[in-house]
Amino acid sequence: MTTTTEEKELKKPPEKKEKKEVVWTKEERDTLREKYGSEIIIENGSFSDVSIRKVPTDGYIIKYVYKDKICFDLTRGTKITIFDMYWDKFKDGLKSIEYGNGTIKPNLWGYQSPATKKKKRK
Repeated sequence: MTTTTEEKELKKPPEKKEKKEVVWTKEERDTLREKYGSEIIIENGSFSDVSIRKVPTDGYIIKYVYKDKICFDLTRGTKITIFDMYWDKFKDGLKSIEYGNGTIKPNLWGYQSPATKKKKRK
């Protein structure tokens, strides 16, 4: 008797997802757009989490130390404003700002095509 991949997946014990610590509070995230002109796409992820390709090309991977742990964020904005934002928050904990691996044009990020209207029959 052979087992399918679906049956194998059902037999696996559920994986425990590690709860990630929140670095940026809700209020801070809301004011980032106004104060710095930047937005955080992925917060406190692993390097593989932030190295995805389905994000805008203007995204940067930020490496910083928070509570003696190395963290990675994926953030949109200009390099100067991102530096200011992270320097104000972490000071010497900021380690590097590198280009992200995004492939989507920034003006198309979050774009949803308009709903097609149903044509009237004559």
